[in-house]
Amino acid sequence: GPTPKAIEEMGSKILARQKMAEVGIPVVPGWTESIASPQEAVAIAARIGYPVMLKAAAGGGGRGLRICRNDEELIRYFPIARSESMTAFGDSTVYLEKYLVAPRHIEFQILADHHGHVIHLGERDCSIQRRHQKLVEIAPSLFLDESLRQKMGEISVRAARAVGYTNAGTIEFLVDHERNFY
Repeated sequence: GPTPKAIEEMGSKILARQKMAEVGIPVVPGWTESIASPQEAVAIAARIGYPVMLKAAAGGGGRGLRICRNDEELIRYFPIARSESMTAFGDSTVYLEKYLVAPRHIEFQILADHHGHVIHLGERDCSIQRRHQKLVEIAPSLFLDESLRQKMGEISVRAARAVGYTNAGTIEFLVDHERNFY
């Protein structure tokens, strides 16, 4: 399986965002540090621009996640997101990123060995979701053209190499309506 270092770096969304940005891989615009208070979150959201997503750093599956469209929602949802995050993951750390309206959720399956060889096996579109959980996977994605598919596949391989990933895994992307991917 993956090394403990790769699991640690990719298990925390904050560390994963920092690592990917460090090696030049595009991440959704946002904040790459833990946010301690609703007031700090409001100041950061002013820089990012609403709407934003308040997210659990240790989370997934929609837990500890809130879409905030203004200061009032961010202040109201901040303690809720932290509480959900603590309950679900044992960690109340949250961060902010720009909310992408109606993005495509594209995943690339990768395989990596202990000798630095990494390949991708193509993508699947997991955009049909309910409560932030995929319901249907479509492979290959009908949304991607060949150029975008090639770029995202290359980035998937670079991302896996950047953390020394080994074994099978998934590199996940969000693609906005202008075909920017993160």
